[in-house]
Amino acid sequence: MKIIGLTGGIGSGKSKVLTFFHNKGIPCYNSDKQAKVLVNTDLKLKSEIKKCFGDEIYCFDKLDSKALSNKVFNNPENLKLLNSIIHPVVANDFIKYTNNNKSSIIFKESAILFESESHLSCDYTILITAPVKIRIERVVKRDLINIDQVKLRISNQWSDEKKSLLANKIIPNIEWSKTVLLLEKLLIEIKNQFNILD
Repeated sequence: MKIIGLTGGIGSGKSKVLTFFHNKGIPCYNSDKQAKVLVNTDLKLKSEIKKCFGDEIYCFDKLDSKALSNKVFNNPENLKLLNSIIHPVVANDFIKYTNNNKSSIIFKESAILFESESHLSCDYTILITAPVKIRIERVVKRDLINIDQVKLRISNQWSDEKKSLLANKIIPNIEWSKTVLLLEKLLIEIKNQFNILD
């Protein structure tokens, strides 16, 4: 089984790219999405988050993601702490996912693939990029937040330049029709590289 890591900064379109591969019938693990499930269902994780950020971070037993965002995106140390709590739980969940899968290839999406060193357990990594201006526009429209909030989140992530030094393949995602052509070609390249016939 080959693990293909997929990452990109906020607003790059990595989730849309993951959906492209999912629609090809390839098992896809969305770390960001799964983390949102685990923070509300994993009792040990919930307890750890409460211990570090206060009981009030959960409202009616559900994580108040807005309140948590306010605590971590303005404080790099808090963000680092949060990632250090959530990352091992997501990593274990991914192991369970791969153990329950018989596919010859699995895509794993993670916003912090390189920052968390998850790429070290991948056989191949893809970085999705887009100009910062376009990424900001996408996130403002998607999350209904202001430009300054998006800029703050971007500033807390590694730059594309830094990530590109570790990525096996860089895919620009500006115009989706062009991105699709690049992804079709990339999938053939990956299958050829790892001798995957299905």
